[in-house]
Amino acid sequence: MSDTDSQEDNKTGAGRLTLQLKRSTDAGGSRPNIASGGRGKSTVIVEHKRKLARKDVGAQPPAQPAPPVQTFDPSVLKPKKPEVKLEVPAAVLDDTASRLTGDEREARFRALEGARRMEEEIRRSEEENARRFAEERTRRETEDLAAQEARRRREEDAKRKTDEEERRKVDEQRRATEAEQRRKSEDEARVAAAQAKQKPDAKPKADAPNAAPARKPTLATKHGFAEEEEDDGRRGGRGGRGGGGGGGGAAHKPVRTVREEPRRRGKITVNVAALDDGEEAPRQRSLAALRRAREKEKRLRAEQGAPAKVFREVIIPDRITVQELANRMTERAVDVVRALMKNGIMAGMGDVIDTDTAELIVSEFGHTPKRVSESDVEIGVVGEADIDVDMESRPPVVTIMGHVDHGKTSLLDALRTTDVVSGEAGGITQHIGAYQVTLDGGQKITFLDTPGHEAFTAMRSRGAKITDIVVLVVAADDGVMPQTIEAINHARAAEVPMIVAINKIDKPAANPDRVRQELLQHSIVVEELGGDVMTVPVSALKRLHLDKLTEAITLQAEVLELKANPNRAAEGVVVEAELDKGRGAVATVLVKRGTLKIGDIVVAGTEWGKVRALVDDRGRRVSTAGPSFPVEVLGLSGAPSAGDDFSVVESEARAREIADFRARQLAFKKSDIGRPTSLETLFGRLKESQAKSFSIVLKGDVQGSVEAITGALEKLGTDEVKAKVLHSAVGGVTESDVILAKASNAPILAFNVRANAQARDLAEREGIEIRYYSVIYDLVDDVKAAMSGLLAPERRETTLGMAQVLQVFTAGKTGKAAGCLVVEGLARSGAKARLLRDDVVIYDGDLGSLRRFKDEVKEVRAGTECGMSFVNYSDLKAGDMIEIYEVVEVSRSL
Repeated sequence: MSDTDSQEDNKTGAGRLTLQLKRSTDAGGSRPNIASGGRGKSTVIVEHKRKLARKDVGAQPPAQPAPPVQTFDPSVLKPKKPEVKLEVPAAVLDDTASRLTGDEREARFRALEGARRMEEEIRRSEEENARRFAEERTRRETEDLAAQEARRRREEDAKRKTDEEERRKVDEQRRATEAEQRRKSEDEARVAAAQAKQKPDAKPKADAPNAAPARKPTLATKHGFAEEEEDDGRRGGRGGRGGGGGGGGAAHKPVRTVREEPRRRGKITVNVAALDDGEEAPRQRSLAALRRAREKEKRLRAEQGAPAKVFREVIIPDRITVQELANRMTERAVDVVRALMKNGIMAGMGDVIDTDTAELIVSEFGHTPKRVSESDVEIGVVGEADIDVDMESRPPVVTIMGHVDHGKTSLLDALRTTDVVSGEAGGITQHIGAYQVTLDGGQKITFLDTPGHEAFTAMRSRGAKITDIVVLVVAADDGVMPQTIEAINHARAAEVPMIVAINKIDKPAANPDRVRQELLQHSIVVEELGGDVMTVPVSALKRLHLDKLTEAITLQAEVLELKANPNRAAEGVVVEAELDKGRGAVATVLVKRGTLKIGDIVVAGTEWGKVRALVDDRGRRVSTAGPSFPVEVLGLSGAPSAGDDFSVVESEARAREIADFRARQLAFKKSDIGRPTSLETLFGRLKESQAKSFSIVLKGDVQGSVEAITGALEKLGTDEVKAKVLHSAVGGVTESDVILAKASNAPILAFNVRANAQARDLAEREGIEIRYYSVIYDLVDDVKAAMSGLLAPERRETTLGMAQVLQVFTAGKTGKAAGCLVVEGLARSGAKARLLRDDVVIYDGDLGSLRRFKDEVKEVRAGTECGMSFVNYSDLKAGDMIEIYEVVEVSRSL
């Protein structure tokens, strides 16, 4: 199909895009060559097929079509992808296929098929997204039009009510004025009547030419109508005799005419009945009249000159909706959408546009764009560097590092006069701890205790980054071990000084000199051997030479001249975090500079909160925490990640804004958005999807332990089986964890935490296994054993013997049998066999029968002749060699 036809189909909507794999067979209509992996000379062609409209014979003529409905075309959003026709020459395919084995050809065909299916799924997904996008666009535009119409109606109703209220007030004033005039007229009439009674002789004469009779209030005067008196004097002697200005016509009576009361128009209404004497209400203005008046006012304002347009500086973030952009420019959203359409961008009011497009639209409307980034919210979170005048001395931060079971926690207990090690499960440290020790001379030292297990590499790395001095603990009877070497590398990476504490010198097998010699192999030259690294032999159990160790730490701290500014907002790092049932989220922090106080607004990673309480390492409540002081913070919205920086900000709104931005950034990093997609990436994901996964729901007591366990489980994976942590969090096992485990058919591993009553009952009903652990060794070993069960057993081949074909016999219906001599090992019935001819394998299958003379036997040993036959194979020749072997499946482990 040509490009013109394809474009015509796309315009009319009659065509549909189909992907067909056309295979051309060899001449004569034969099937594709099996040696080429099931493929013949093939060409992959993308074609357009036009769907023909069905016409029913004898059907009624179609009705008049409805007016076309304007719909959104998704193809306008982005350019159409050109059609790709991949044509591979047949000679290349045949040449390549001839060099590939059957498995490789099959694997390549599966890969190509998988890629084709994946591209088809991607295309369908894009079409579905475009369709949904168009529907959503139409719905939003319809809602916007309905909202605008409703708003216009409300404005008209409000205007009409205002006009009616004004007219009602005017009518009330008019009626009040008329009533006042009536009262005055009645008062004047009463006064005139009273005067007439007092002077009875002063009656007007009937023959007086200019005399006018007294008038009574009539219905006409009551309703505001004037009387019309016509006499000879007023009308110039009309009807009088003898002319004369006003004297003629004395015998004539003056003519008095009164306008009649107006007749009621139409039916009586509530408004008419509410008025006095049946007076009608004034007629109201119609909506059309109001609309005409409003349009007239607009024309008058336009003729007089519209106000000058105000141009503003518009702030443009990384992502902004069309409606928000219109609000910031004080422009109508419809005008902004129209401007976008002129630039070839189909976007509705609620759609998000990028920064470049927004800047173009702002400039087109005459405003000044100002681009800002979302990351600007973090500007000012970390304060400026302190000046030397404000600096004061602070205690050193010392990290205890070394191999597992070399006495790190015991040494720290000896310095603090505590017994922390007795509370550790399994006798090993599995959490990072922060403590402060006060020496006899009043000096203070802050210690960080790190675990020695290999899974806690991240903890040791964090401890080395936030420390001033590293104390490397090495057992005198054990020497340098793998985690000791790792601690040395962490200290070098952090570029901090090191002090070697040779522990357990009280044991009979202790040899401090051997430790010093082994440290030389890792470029650690101690002072005894002419280097600059101090070594202190100590015994945590016997409390020997502890004063020398503290003296070495104090001396090293004086050389470093450690200082910080305590008179500023606090900044530091999160050492550990957990969820306590009674206290909520608890974060152990180490203040680097400034002073942390109760009531401060703190941002720690993706969490924020107001400090409700501060607790030191001995469980005592404190009001402030200065530099190098470890303290537990209560009041955060959640448990932050270990190693996150924390800072004090000025308001809750700013803290929430920073935390939300960091949460979005973290979610963006975890997702696949923005990552480049290539064919290798797709094949990698396909390979990962084919690997078996061991799903796990993990709950732990602190963030550091959860992180260490997750890392240890990920290291257990291979290409065939992988550990997949579906959910990991801090806190006890809840009902939601059980529901997730049931949906994923995964066990729940709880490290130093327990499940609540509701979760236990639900797990029992659903048959979900919850395993509790307190030592990381046991957890990792159990997962390793479970993952080993998912591995496919290994097939191992064992050669049993070799036989030589001496003669070939006809064996009736069964084909041919070989008379053989077992020259090596033995031949066993039911075993596997390979037929070798000139050292080339021409048959590999099962051994059919094994006979000795005419009897079936189970095995024949070397030096003995026998008869053999093969299953479904009879091409045997004298001199062929037969290799007899068996396959054994052996279970595998990680």
